[in-house]
Amino acid sequence: MQTVISVVGARPNFMKIAPIHFEFLKYKDKIRHLICHTGQHYDEKMSKIFFDELGLPTPDFYLGIGSGSHAVQTAGIMVAFEKILLEQRPDLVIVAGDVNSTIACSLVAKKMHIPVAHVEAGLRSFDREMPEEINRILTDAISDLLFVTEESGLEHLKKEGIDASKVFFTGNVMIDSLVSNLSLIDASGILQQLELPKAGYLLATIHRPSNVDTPESLSGILRLLNKYAQGRKVLFPVHPRTRSNIRTFGLEKDISPELILTEPIGYIDFLCLVKNARLIITDSGGIQEESTYLGIPCVTLRDNTERPITVKIGTNYLAGTDMSNADRIIAEVLGGNVKKGSIPELWDGKAAERICQAVYQFLM
Repeated sequence: MQTVISVVGARPNFMKIAPIHFEFLKYKDKIRHLICHTGQHYDEKMSKIFFDELGLPTPDFYLGIGSGSHAVQTAGIMVAFEKILLEQRPDLVIVAGDVNSTIACSLVAKKMHIPVAHVEAGLRSFDREMPEEINRILTDAISDLLFVTEESGLEHLKKEGIDASKVFFTGNVMIDSLVSNLSLIDASGILQQLELPKAGYLLATIHRPSNVDTPESLSGILRLLNKYAQGRKVLFPVHPRTRSNIRTFGLEKDISPELILTEPIGYIDFLCLVKNARLIITDSGGIQEESTYLGIPCVTLRDNTERPITVKIGTNYLAGTDMSNADRIIAEVLGGNVKKGSIPELWDGKAAERICQAVYQFLM
């Protein structure tokens, strides 16, 4: 019996690992799949609810790391994860995405000569001021199996000299989660609960340090949201980091009473909100992908994206961090000038199947 440990740390990881966990059940006679939750996202609305909604079992290991600087968090995860690996001696560690848990657990595993598989490999923003970019580059450099979501990932890994035999174009496992939960998403009562008309509201999510860690950038975004909240509904589920900074910078007074602020929203309800929005304003990575699959216009408040396929053939607009440019794009989309997107190759709900097949062949 081979043992595989998958690591989850932050909200997007849960949606990436859930389909893989369920797919591994088909191999349960030969592969024992365990889940380690580092606790990088420790807020219940950002963590536990995702296990419940995705039907994942209670994690086999919970490290309870919590917040801290990048160094403190990464070091804490490494120390705690090493103990798990010494005890379990797994045959493979699977990491997903680009959070601190991803690089921390990869480093520990590789130094113990345990192979590492990276789900969502090869994505690049080419902005090394983003901590996620450093995590992505380093994790890819030491991984033994690299599972790629889009064509740009294949090109980047080739340019970086990664051995082609390690690289697998599997498609997007985030879309697997979306596809498998469509009936639950359609049955959600969140629109009625928040009194939102289908295709009659805007949805905003903002959390990246470059957008929320200075009073100037955060107040500029709030002004943009305030503007569009006049005469239409704008829903703004507020990330804990963003809410904290709004208070720290004294920006509560700058929020229009028409802007609808809520706590973070669970996975199923949130995807229902994405699916039925007129337009999305975000700085998230995963939402660029989910909105592209669902055909909803998405205006991304970033100067770059590691998911260029969503702009190239999807419904994503890369607006930058100049709010006047974002304002122009939003006005055009609301005025009816909407590009027709298409679904990228292999975003078909079967990425986990391909990933588990490759893992099985690697281990056996």
